[in-house]
Amino acid sequence: MDNRKILTSLEKRIIHELQQDLPVVKRPFGVVAERLGISEPELVDKVREFIADGTIRRFGATLRHQRSGFDANAMVVWDVEPEAAEEVGSILASFREVTHCYQRPSLPGWPYRLFTMIHASSRQECRQIAQMMAEAAGVNKYDLLYTEEELKKTTMAYFGDLED
Repeated sequence: MDNRKILTSLEKRIIHELQQDLPVVKRPFGVVAERLGISEPELVDKVREFIADGTIRRFGATLRHQRSGFDANAMVVWDVEPEAAEEVGSILASFREVTHCYQRPSLPGWPYRLFTMIHASSRQECRQIAQMMAEAAGVNKYDLLYTEEELKKTTMAYFGDLED
């Protein structure tokens, strides 16, 4: 049985718009809704519907840290026991400097299972933030991996032509 949803023209336009960079304003969905000719609550309701029914499985944003005034960023890798990973991850993710926090299995020779991306004005500030995070989470085994070069970030693009 095929459970794929048939999308309306408006739904395709909404998905197309959500793939674009969101405007950096207080209410970005209001701007997107205006471009679509619908109200902001209508757009937000439709996005919630898409998430609930699986049309959209993940909605995220990419921080272009250089444009935001951050000159340094680091992936902080954390060596924590499996049974503590969820609790420690919640503590680490609560820091405002953290934009990503996720768990992966550790590997032979690579004991780290938690990963957090932090952004700061300098490498020294990254180290200070990581130290504060370590103290808050009670973790003393971690390392910082600094970004040397940012590669182009792309995402899947759907309904580029918007033809029915």
